[in-house]
Amino acid sequence: MKLKKQFPLPLKNLMKERVFILFTAFILCISSCAHHEKVKNIFHYNEQSGIATLDPAFAKNQSIMWAVHQIYNTLVQIDNNLNLVPSLAKSWDISSDNLTFTFHLRTDVFFQDNPAFPNGKGRKMTAQDVVYSFERILDPATASSGAWIFNGRVDTLQPFKAIDDSTFQLKLLKPFHPILGVMSMQYCSIIPKEVVEKYGKDFRRHPCGTGPFEFVAWEEDQALVLKKNPVYFEKDSTGARLPYIDGIKITFLQNKATEFLEFQQKRLDFVNEIDPSFKDEILTKGGV
Repeated sequence: MKLKKQFPLPLKNLMKERVFILFTAFILCISSCAHHEKVKNIFHYNEQSGIATLDPAFAKNQSIMWAVHQIYNTLVQIDNNLNLVPSLAKSWDISSDNLTFTFHLRTDVFFQDNPAFPNGKGRKMTAQDVVYSFERILDPATASSGAWIFNGRVDTLQPFKAIDDSTFQLKLLKPFHPILGVMSMQYCSIIPKEVVEKYGKDFRRHPCGTGPFEFVAWEEDQALVLKKNPVYFEKDSTGARLPYIDGIKITFLQNKATEFLEFQQKRLDFVNEIDPSFKDEILTKGGV
């Protein structure tokens, strides 16, 4: 269910106008910063079903997971070959009984800037943030749809422990071999306690993570805008800092015909699926 505040019509229109101005200012800023490029480096896609939340504790469907994945990181991730590889954790050790997993965290990862931090400047991520993020998933008060990933699997006394700032330990009740794969799920994104406590239930609209893109603005049923995280830690094989693009704009067009028209007119870079009635416009009888 979408949570939507009701405002008097004039105020609601004023808010939409301000959000539109913010969107426009952001795009113009990127354009001016990259004035040597002919094409604005923004990735556009449409999410027909909308996005209910940007809180990773509720990343239960594709539309939420795609957006959350841009803002947050997990300890491990799945690469293009479906192999588990390091992300926030640079390495890990597994005890001989397969019950204790010790993760050695990167020390060059910072949360994105947010008013919840002193002077609004993002701070360094630590093992205590991992403990908090995982405990929050299990907390009944959170009512996370992802609680099942740990319920009945992790130790009941001290399942999560920060050995020091860069060492996190997870303890299982009994061996569970898929646990590393589970920890690559968006539910296990690492979040800062300060931001969650500042916004409470409205954290869903004020995300803050360590990911490649950071939150700019979100007008539900209209658009969501993310911009490049300038201090993101990942680099490519040549040493160039990721991500390559400057931002992402997600629209929420509900009509598939309108979405396809936007794609044809190159106002969308990606369409997840098309209505069968449009297949002949992009595929030949040979299926190419």
